[in-house]
Amino acid sequence: MTWLITGGAGYIGAHVVRSMTGAGERVVVLDDLSSGLAERLPGSVPLVRGSLADRKLVDRTLAGHGVTGVVHLAGKKQVGESVEQPLRYYRENVHGLTVLLDAVVAAGVRRFLFSSSAAVYGVPDVPLITEGTPTVPINPYGETKLAGEWLVRATGRAHGISTGCLRYFNVAGTALPELSDTGVFNIIPMYFDRITRGEAPRIFGDDYPTPDGTCVRDYIHVADLADAHLTAARRLADRDAAGDPGDLTVNIGRGEGVSVRELADLVADVTGDRTPPVVEGRRPGDAATAVAAVGLIERELGWTASRGLREMVESAWEGWLLSHPAAARR
Repeated sequence: MTWLITGGAGYIGAHVVRSMTGAGERVVVLDDLSSGLAERLPGSVPLVRGSLADRKLVDRTLAGHGVTGVVHLAGKKQVGESVEQPLRYYRENVHGLTVLLDAVVAAGVRRFLFSSSAAVYGVPDVPLITEGTPTVPINPYGETKLAGEWLVRATGRAHGISTGCLRYFNVAGTALPELSDTGVFNIIPMYFDRITRGEAPRIFGDDYPTPDGTCVRDYIHVADLADAHLTAARRLADRDAAGDPGDLTVNIGRGEGVSVRELADLVADVTGDRTPPVVEGRRPGDAATAVAAVGLIERELGWTASRGLREMVESAWEGWLLSHPAAARR
């Protein structure tokens, strides 16, 4: 059995490759390297460089490597950018997926795992977000992820493909410093970036209906997330082997909420930088609370997260220092 991992040279993708190869799974990576790094991949893992929109390349990759399952991680994922460039996001995230699924059906691939997001829920006013919480995305990024889920499930039902959709909450940390997130788009790297430049971390809004007035989020270690992919991929293979493909949609989080101010305090403790955060106005679209209900994934896959928030911040800081010598000097 060989798994094609699209976007496998990215931050999350490289961790999924590491988890799956470490467990003995054979993988091949397809990545255009627009944001991924080839050096994140072990030398033993084949890397096909190119776009999902290139149907001939996708066909050759599936056939040439004997692919029997797909873990689809490739795509654009920045919320603000999606608002500014909706056509690009629909082209990359929806059209690219359509090309890939069409090739998968033609090649007879029977297992397909899709990287989705908690962005499909929008801003629900509930203490815990279950998989049954209404999906009302508020930006093009979330819309493309929801449309992707629809495409994956419908294709699976029509063609007997075992499918899964994994809805990530806030991903952080790294398994190895060289696999760390190099972007400055998520809150922990954003804090590190401000510290490196000698600026105070920013908190957007402190008047939410939460214990300390700041937003509450659910953070998941990227290594836990990667292990969840391995577990889900193997469940799809088991279902296919049993002749009962079906579909699976689950949240991936810890089921624990952490406020932005609590996170800022932890970052200060880990980095040693005690510059007080500055409070700015709320950002449009930020929910007061977004915490995953994780009972379904525990029941369906027997999987739970094992790494805590301090490990996420400490490992992320180690990775940041590796690629930002100026932070180490400070």
